[in-house]
Amino acid sequence: MNNFVFNNPTKIIFGKDTENKVGEEVVKYSKKILLVYGGGSIKRTGLYDRIISSLKESQIEFIELAGVKPNPRLSLVYEGIKICKENALEFILAVGGGSVIDTAKAIAIGVPYNGDVWDFYTGKAIPQAALPIGTVLTIPAAGSESSDSSVITNEDGWYKRGTGSELIYPKFSILNPIIASTIPKYHVASGIADIMAHLMERYFTNTKNVELTDRLIEATMKTIINHAPAVISNPDDYEAWSQLMWSGTIAHNNLFSCGRVGDWASHNIEHELSGIYDVPHGAGLAVVFPAWMKYVYKHDLNRFVQFAVRVWNVEEDFFNLEKTALEGIRKLEEFFISIGLGVHLEDLGIKDDRLEEMADKATNSDNHKLGNFVKLDKRDVYNILKLAK
Repeated sequence: MNNFVFNNPTKIIFGKDTENKVGEEVVKYSKKILLVYGGGSIKRTGLYDRIISSLKESQIEFIELAGVKPNPRLSLVYEGIKICKENALEFILAVGGGSVIDTAKAIAIGVPYNGDVWDFYTGKAIPQAALPIGTVLTIPAAGSESSDSSVITNEDGWYKRGTGSELIYPKFSILNPIIASTIPKYHVASGIADIMAHLMERYFTNTKNVELTDRLIEATMKTIINHAPAVISNPDDYEAWSQLMWSGTIAHNNLFSCGRVGDWASHNIEHELSGIYDVPHGAGLAVVFPAWMKYVYKHDLNRFVQFAVRVWNVEEDFFNLEKTALEGIRKLEEFFISIGLGVHLEDLGIKDDRLEEMADKATNSDNHKLGNFVKLDKRDVYNILKLAK
């Protein structure tokens, strides 16, 4: 196990009707805020009215920024920064999923910065200050509600890139599992794949002697596998949603990164799919991750055997460990298909005419390699995308 420092300052407020507490949490930081959300779904479900009522009860002034899209756009971030500066807003409240929260985080680091906020996403600058943010989560998926990361898509070239800083941990996040019950099934499934990917990115490591975090990750994956069918078939199952929402949060709050080095190649490869084709991030990961596994499993066959046996209950074939490992990958694909996702590029409507372009963009024209478990160059990424066809 490696040395580590773990610090997660986000206050989690979990359970039924907790969104009604948003005003009393926000007022601790400011009475003049930016309210960020996506489309009309929070209005159709009544969540918007409950949020507004709570803010007004605490005498909080707010300006709204609606229209956040999946794979959130840089242009809306610019708009939010402009609104905050012109109106001296001091806090950002994000009501939505990962795209809304990531937008809020980008605005938060952009407001005190004199340059272009995109600098943080290209590595040209490091955030030195940020407005505080809070969240009301509507779908378990990205884990952004208690993470130090944000991912934004730049429409100029359709580059999807991420940044990270302890400054963008939300001050608080409100998680009422039943709020997610109105999300369309396909987006629920995409969120489930996203959570699984966050766990697997950490699980496949070269770091030795990490049994505790191995088993914590395995337990979380099995919890998702056990409860995913329930939320798909019965959206009103509060207890199943509770298990899923909490799993999504701890999957990406960095607890499971302690003492180990994760991979993250699959995420970086997928960013090219959702950046160019605007597919849901989780749906793209359901395609990329199994292909990555098929490409790299021989690097550490024993870890893939462990994944198959402990997570998927595959009976270990001591005379053919490769067979066991491949069966674990097949079980993962079977799971994604069972919840309504595809596992091939063609399932996303993606043809093979831009594989080279995606491999080139993912590796910055082969100037750097992706991943840590196995270092991947441009040709490796291209081959993984071919496996995903």
